[in-house]
Amino acid sequence: MDEKVFDFSEYLECTPYVNFNNESVKTKADELKSSADSEVGLIRNTYLFVRDDIKHSWDAQDKRVTVTAADVLKEGVGICWSKANLLAALLRANGIPSGFSYQKLTLFDTPEHGYCIHALTTVYISSMDKWIRLDARGNKENVAAEFSVDEEILAFEVRTQLGEVDYHDNNAGPSEKLMEVLKTSNDALDMYVHRLPEDLYED
Repeated sequence: MDEKVFDFSEYLECTPYVNFNNESVKTKADELKSSADSEVGLIRNTYLFVRDDIKHSWDAQDKRVTVTAADVLKEGVGICWSKANLLAALLRANGIPSGFSYQKLTLFDTPEHGYCIHALTTVYISSMDKWIRLDARGNKENVAAEFSVDEEILAFEVRTQLGEVDYHDNNAGPSEKLMEVLKTSNDALDMYVHRLPEDLYED
């Protein structure tokens, strides 16, 4: 990703989904900043909070559907799309540009079960003049995403031989296609099996 092509202002905006104007989100962002000694430390703190303290809906078998950053923080749960909203909001609240990147992955390990879209968070580190991607999905057995400024350590390895795709995109906002699925769902577990789109850029 080449930072020079970006209008950084778009990656710092408060939006309906990345709503860091919410008092609870601002308070949490301030708390995370207070315990950091550097820009990289702040990004690490924020990432680890969303990865570890916010449950992934499927792992927790939690039916609640969360959409906005404030929703996710309040309920403490969300799928990767909504957890990415919270991570972006907390970073932007502290002046750190952040966005969204996506992958097309098999839903349950094989193409026969279909595909789904997985969300990552892009983060610009001004002190290093570089973008990185972070995966705040949440770790479990055989899923081990980590914070690194030198290499991507994401939750899933993209297996192109199975039709999986890493879009390597960097969007200022979350996909409206994905947000519409969240907004029109009332059971995260049913949504996870039956309503997740298989491709981000095809109808």
